[in-house]
Amino acid sequence: MGLDAVFDGSNWARVPFHFWSLVIFWFGCMVGSFLNVCIHRMPLGLSVVSPPSHCPHCKYSIPWYLNVPLLTWLMLRGRCKNCHAPISVRYFLVELLTGLMFLAVWLNYGHVSAWVALVYCLFVAGLIAATFIDFEHFIIPDEITIGGTVGGFILSVCLPSLHGAATLPEAIKSSVIGICVGGGVVYAILRAGKLMFGRQKVALPADTKILFGESAVILPDKAIPYEELFYRKSDAIIIKARTVEMVDRGYFNVEIRLSPEQLRIGEDDFNPETVKHLEAVSAEITLPREAMGFGDVKFMAAIGAFLGWEATMFSLMVSSMIGAAVGVLLIAIGRQQWSSRLPYGPYIALAALLWLFGGREVWTWFFTVR
Repeated sequence: MGLDAVFDGSNWARVPFHFWSLVIFWFGCMVGSFLNVCIHRMPLGLSVVSPPSHCPHCKYSIPWYLNVPLLTWLMLRGRCKNCHAPISVRYFLVELLTGLMFLAVWLNYGHVSAWVALVYCLFVAGLIAATFIDFEHFIIPDEITIGGTVGGFILSVCLPSLHGAATLPEAIKSSVIGICVGGGVVYAILRAGKLMFGRQKVALPADTKILFGESAVILPDKAIPYEELFYRKSDAIIIKARTVEMVDRGYFNVEIRLSPEQLRIGEDDFNPETVKHLEAVSAEITLPREAMGFGDVKFMAAIGAFLGWEATMFSLMVSSMIGAAVGVLLIAIGRQQWSSRLPYGPYIALAALLWLFGGREVWTWFFTVR
């Protein structure tokens, strides 16, 4: 069979549609197995291809027959075959979720174009990886965001119908505008939000003692864990201190700036992990506060590259609505503090999924009736 026959859609159409549905589901589970590797290794800066899959506890190299999506985890009851250490249920859930999402994409777009369906499956895989990484590490790796932006543009050139375009120039225009609008609008919102809300000044009684403990900054009425303040390396606690006491020195009328990796007191820099005691006296403390990071900007640009500018605006509006709904729900159940611990990337990913499964039609209907 020549290449022309391989890429001839009529040949593939002779096979029953739902045979391909089963194939796509299983293929999605296999991709989900690879996504588990990405979710674990990417935030750590490790290669996703070398070394091969292995147990994170005993380093046992997993043979192919013990690396079957879904079935292996169930048969081994979520434990390593070699050391019997528990394997997180996340591995099973990511495989199942990816398989189901691939199937959903195929059922929605497979009748229109098998190639469009496969590209959207790739796009959905990126959303899933980004969501789980952002939940755990509060970052979205550049491999997903920048790689997705470049990949989305290239695939738009190869497959203009990805944007519903009839010609190549139209597809290129849609992808480029999507990148610019997705990244540009969200970046503008990020900068404006950071300017207005990125820092929270807390007024304190005069001569308030502030103690920097091992795991929290301690105020007279409460202790605030660092994990609730430091989501990114750029986050910093700032204090204009009247006095500062350390084990071996003291300061007067200086600024303290504490970030996850650096402590600056006046002109002196310290490694926070080596500082045994730090106490300051001040009437004010500035705490970091940020709802959206630069990774979200690049993430939205990638969405625009694949789906166009309308999808980015839809995702921006709907993600904010989802975030607000989650915030209200957490307040209602008495877990308001959880809202500050949830990253924004998963809201964007969910909104982009909604675009694929009906959001495009809602957007068109809304602006048509108006």
